[in-house]
Amino acid sequence: MSIFGKIMGAIFGSQANAATTGSSGGSTSGGGSTQASTGGPSVDVSSILDKAVAAKGERLEWKTSIVDLMKSLDIDSSLTARKELAKELGYSGDANDSATMNIWLHQQVMSKLAANGGKLPTDLHHA
Repeated sequence: MSIFGKIMGAIFGSQANAATTGSSGGSTSGGGSTQASTGGPSVDVSSILDKAVAAKGERLEWKTSIVDLMKSLDIDSSLTARKELAKELGYSGDANDSATMNIWLHQQVMSKLAANGGKLPTDLHHA
């Protein structure tokens, strides 16, 4: 399963697996995210991630950090994993500039969660 598929699965449950397996079969040059909602009910992403952070018992800023978001979901947040996620999502910048890549990743993940039925706080909607 792709790293983004793992994120989707952790937030949306088993419904996400069906939605992401069809779009993660190789090329992610733009068409994968246009599938939008799977038709199921929307999911309160904030509530799910806040509960995951509380269960961790440490301070994780999932609203601003891709690393903390991944940690809160028990997903590998290493630089290697983030580079793989960037590749999956079509990042064209310098993967060695991890700060810029991390900001881009967070924006992309939030946008894709919203596009797939995730309810986000208004301050997290990225254009």
